[in-house]
Amino acid sequence: MESRRDVLKPFEAKKDYMEDRIASGIEANRKGYAYLNLVDAEGKPVEKAHLRICQKTHEFKYGANLFMLGEFPNEEQNRKYEAYYAQAFNMATLPFYWNTLEPEQGKPRFAKDSPKIYRRPAPDLCLEYCEAKGIMPKAHCLNYTAFMPSWAMGDIAYEKACLDKRFRELAERYAKRIRDWEVTNETFRSSQPERYGNFFEADDFIEWSFAEAERFFPANQLVINEDKPHTFGNFLKSRSGYYMQIERALLKGARIDKIGMQFHMFHRAEQELEAARKYYDPELIFNVLDTYGRFNKPIQITESTIPAYSGNAADEELQMEIIYNLYRMWFSHPATEAVIYWNLVDGFAHGAVPGDMTYGENYYYGGLIRYDFTPKPAFEMICNLFQKQYHTELELDAMNGEAVFKGFYGDYDIEVETDSGVVKRPLSLLKKLANKFEIKL
Repeated sequence: MESRRDVLKPFEAKKDYMEDRIASGIEANRKGYAYLNLVDAEGKPVEKAHLRICQKTHEFKYGANLFMLGEFPNEEQNRKYEAYYAQAFNMATLPFYWNTLEPEQGKPRFAKDSPKIYRRPAPDLCLEYCEAKGIMPKAHCLNYTAFMPSWAMGDIAYEKACLDKRFRELAERYAKRIRDWEVTNETFRSSQPERYGNFFEADDFIEWSFAEAERFFPANQLVINEDKPHTFGNFLKSRSGYYMQIERALLKGARIDKIGMQFHMFHRAEQELEAARKYYDPELIFNVLDTYGRFNKPIQITESTIPAYSGNAADEELQMEIIYNLYRMWFSHPATEAVIYWNLVDGFAHGAVPGDMTYGENYYYGGLIRYDFTPKPAFEMICNLFQKQYHTELELDAMNGEAVFKGFYGDYDIEVETDSGVVKRPLSLLKKLANKFEIKL
């Protein structure tokens, strides 16, 4: 008889392979050596010093969407949401859906006091929160035509003109405050074509969108994004549709800086085991990342959801175990630079009606925080993963002014104790740098 825990069988069947790639990948790709040279005011090596090294942040990004900022019914819920978010994450996906950002032509909802629309907080409000908390914002999405306002639909020339104005206005207001911009999203969809406009069907949709983004966002990072059926699903290595779409766009001169991949497990409970056999296969996951890694572009897991399917403790524990395996694999791969979980709190996903717990298990139980605003095991695990397991904190002695340590990439505080006293210095250990530091005491 099958049980829900059978969804873990793909991980277990290839556990040795999975754990070997995780361990070796993390050691090779997420950690590096820092070479310290300690000198006195005259530039001479400090003979003896004791160092306390404490990691403060990660270079690797992990987050969620920020769509419920200020959107809950009461202030206590809003306060808890903000606290949980800052506790767990260092990156946030901000909503730039065109139909709700500019529901009326020429009247965009940029300012924090703009009229409220559910799950679509104003960009200024989101940025104020991110900047106060030291969280990196990311924009979703410049040309996502599934959320195109009706007033922008017409012939292709008209739609391009409307998009040109949208790109320019967003760049003028936000290019200096938001580094990463998703340019296109979910371009393989064919359902509800009446929502997509006419330009969506054009052969140059991808290439034009990225050329337009490059024109207005020359100093930003431009991201292409696609859903799970066309990233981890329908996978035929370099003959996969998404791979060939990216390859064609690059050959035509598109400046795609980063590759986005979704991993929503939006399957009904009765379909979960079948979906798990396919998508939780460690070999598939690494093959996908290896294949797209050939582009030498950073990969972002842009949206992910793993349902618990109920509020039972056993189901929540299973959700945590699945996320634990997935996050470790994604974190270990050299091409991956970010992982975004989608909805933080149960019951407030797209399409769900708050309070109606009959809507769907994958919508209501896919969060990391319960509907009553208590944290699930998956939330605690993510915090522990990046703040304890993947965390460097150590002490060592420097002799003749030299010391070396290996740690996870990120920002550090270095406390140096000598006979003259104690000084503290910041240090950033980053993957693409030589990481040689002179610390003057």
